[in-house]
Amino acid sequence: MKLDIIDKKLLTLLQKDSKQTNKSLSLQLGLSVTAVYERIKKLEREDVITQYVAVVDKNKIEKSLLVFCHIKLEKHTKEYITDFEKEINKLHEVTECFHLSGEYDYLLKIYIKDMDSYREFMVNKVTGLKHIGSTHSVFTIGEVKNTIAIAL
Repeated sequence: MKLDIIDKKLLTLLQKDSKQTNKSLSLQLGLSVTAVYERIKKLEREDVITQYVAVVDKNKIEKSLLVFCHIKLEKHTKEYITDFEKEINKLHEVTECFHLSGEYDYLLKIYIKDMDSYREFMVNKVTGLKHIGSTHSVFTIGEVKNTIAIAL
């Protein structure tokens, strides 16, 4: 699907606040409510918009420690990769996992309560995963920029 300028503006507005009414969006875009509705439905059908979510304050749900954990597998075989990815998807503490090029094979983004909880997570869950060669964790000090919106 080729996005036109209106689609891009609409997506930008929805990324800022997806709970806006179609009427509010129509006023901002200079379109009818029906035209906005049809564009949104098309973007959903074409999987440009894949989901709507609520962004929560990590401090208010006792997940204020953000850790990035690099994982290196013992070997790069299809079996090791498949096993690791299947198991990492079961760990609810891991909010994002990326397969990387470079020194490490994976980067995990982990929200957890505190350092004691992280130690327990590493000892009881991560070290139990098959095929892990090594890990390297980095703990965040502060948040400079955090957005899920993609610039269009």
